[in-house]
Amino acid sequence: MLGHGFSNNTPMNRFLPIFAIALAARALAAPLPCDVVIYGGTAAGIAAALQTKHMGKSVVVVAPEQHLGGLMASGLGWTDSGNKAAIGGLAREFFHRVWLAYQQPAAWRWQPRAAYGARGQGSPAIDGDERTMWTFEPQVAERTFEAWLRENAVPVHRNQWLERQHGVLVKDGRIVSITTLDGNVYAGKMFIDATYEGDLLAAAGVSFAVGREANKQYGESLNGVQVQHAVKHQFEKPVSAYVVAGDAASGLLARVAAQPPAADGSADNKVQAYCFRTCLTDQPDNRVAFAKPAGYDPRQYQLLARYLQAGWSAVAGKFDPIPNRKTDTNNHGAFSFDDIGMNYAYPEASYAQRREILREHQVYQQGLLWFVANDAQVPAKVRAQMSKWGLAKDEFADNGNWPYQIYVREARRMVGDFVVSEGHLTGAKPTPRPVGMGSYNMDSHHVQRYADAEGNARNEGDVEVALRHPYPVDYLAIVPKRAECRNLLVPVCVSASHIAYGSIRMEPVFMILGQSAATAAALALDAGCALQDLPYPALRSRLLTDGQVLEYP
Repeated sequence: MLGHGFSNNTPMNRFLPIFAIALAARALAAPLPCDVVIYGGTAAGIAAALQTKHMGKSVVVVAPEQHLGGLMASGLGWTDSGNKAAIGGLAREFFHRVWLAYQQPAAWRWQPRAAYGARGQGSPAIDGDERTMWTFEPQVAERTFEAWLRENAVPVHRNQWLERQHGVLVKDGRIVSITTLDGNVYAGKMFIDATYEGDLLAAAGVSFAVGREANKQYGESLNGVQVQHAVKHQFEKPVSAYVVAGDAASGLLARVAAQPPAADGSADNKVQAYCFRTCLTDQPDNRVAFAKPAGYDPRQYQLLARYLQAGWSAVAGKFDPIPNRKTDTNNHGAFSFDDIGMNYAYPEASYAQRREILREHQVYQQGLLWFVANDAQVPAKVRAQMSKWGLAKDEFADNGNWPYQIYVREARRMVGDFVVSEGHLTGAKPTPRPVGMGSYNMDSHHVQRYADAEGNARNEGDVEVALRHPYPVDYLAIVPKRAECRNLLVPVCVSASHIAYGSIRMEPVFMILGQSAATAAALALDAGCALQDLPYPALRSRLLTDGQVLEYP
């Protein structure tokens, strides 16, 4: 299986020839409409489904994934929480359920509880006073989500891929039904696009953006091309980008773009880098040694070899500890897990094209692990350090111990009547209809690697700017323009600028917005109105009743 539910046997275009037959049969076998149809088995989709049930409405989760939970169940166990006081509702309940799971002695299989400690992002990983836990193993997250769905009798239809060309039926500005590649039809009164890619919103004809806006578009300072601010995960020592060091005529090393970046602050259609959040361990009885992947090419890592030989050695800088001697391993440094520049086509690519992109990312990342642990060009001390680690044998057991979901940090972003921008995050602009809060710093990963004027390798795009306080996300940022669709909510690919999305794009925020989206859907059904016409005071009242945090003092 390759990220976002792609497996070696996943049906793709082979269904298209029979799809016309399925369309013709729809009128004869039209299903009864569900109150809310959720497309996407991410954490946001799960929160939306649970809230729909709590609101007394019928719901179905139509999931392209086999394994639910998105990134939270695929390696991102070192939670990007920001200010935890801004996290309420079902999102906070999830972290309470994780805490309960780790209260059981049997949960600590590979290390004593006392040996783990409680180091998290900015606050304790295990908060006994709040009865929450903010770090966890992928399998614990998946089991938590699955148990939660079973408790609430939420129907989930897995391996259901939206037919993106003709599978969304829209009449009079409302989605009537969606059809998957195998011909299944899901009719509904309200729809929620909970995917990382925004496939449903795009197929419904809703406006979206891909890439980076110019700073001038929304009056920002950190959007667009970013050379000046790209100081993190940057080359700390001069490293020639040429095949023969210092000789431009020899050509560029692999993974260095031929063109330099455009002017700072200018727009482009490039996307911040993706990676798999791998779960590693140094526990010998649970460790699977790194394997050389099919298609491995050591030339892809020559720039890294040169950087290591120059003295950089922090390859384990983001081996963040999760329970049982495991890690949530993220990108760290100038040449690391982020497959910079290889994902630009992903947001709008076909399923088959995405599959190829995901395969390239997996081979790159597995090859990097093999290279650092085994290649003689890597300093012996670094090789010895990496060789202590391996994939966790008890994670992703049906997928070669590799994460199910790639980290789609950003794909499509809806463009609604309200676009969250840098000014909303800093408080310079008002947010009149809050439905949840974010608090993480504005965080965009690198977008491209190039040779500077001296011929040395440089990265462009990384922005990491802290916020002074949590900020609200407006209701109109999760619904399309009224003229485009009146019964669709989008809690993941929200209406935000690139740099604002860099903060919003954290899993707790997606869960928060998923719950708020489902609340709005149920209330709009009760009121018999379009989502854009839902009175905000009624929505606000119910959100507060259900424990959502909408303001921060």
